[in-house]
Amino acid sequence: MKHFELSGEIRKVGNKAVIKAFRKQGLVPCNLYGAGMENVLFTVSEKDLKPVLYTPSSYIIDLKLGDKTCQAVLHELQFHPVTDECLHIDFLAIDEKKPVAIDVPLNLFGHPVGVQAGGKFTQLARKVRVSALVENLPDQLDIDITPLGLDKRLTVGDLKFENINILTDKNTIICRVNTTRAMQQAAAEAAKK
Repeated sequence: MKHFELSGEIRKVGNKAVIKAFRKQGLVPCNLYGAGMENVLFTVSEKDLKPVLYTPSSYIIDLKLGDKTCQAVLHELQFHPVTDECLHIDFLAIDEKKPVAIDVPLNLFGHPVGVQAGGKFTQLARKVRVSALVENLPDQLDIDITPLGLDKRLTVGDLKFENINILTDKNTIICRVNTTRAMQQAAAEAAKK
């Protein structure tokens, strides 16, 4: 999985006024916890966060806080409802000996047989939540959709990958190929003859 380096400044617990002051300076208040460690409060520059927040990719974050460095994943994000600015982030520290749960993007490739026959392709899921050791986490999950026929669908339960446990509900539909109205009308007219 891709790694992203991020530097932060450790902060103390503060009231709303202190947090607002951080945000005015272009800093995002953050919290790091997990892996048997104490909570660490810190701030990072909003500008430094943009490549991680506004991308379909998932990353392992290498957090540098003072003289310490640790690996973490984005756990919870809070955004302003109007301006869409990031207000707060919770990071979850990683233990390399334990599995990590993270959303991994899907990479669908191929040209479905059902589309070649005139059907309409629809992708419903862009990411899948997986659990694996850090060393086994993929950048993306590659899925060949060529065998997908008319009125067929691909669900999470159809996916099989080594060393990865898929946590997303097995009934979640990833993509499907539907018969179009024009095809249905042509079939109906052919049945009348």
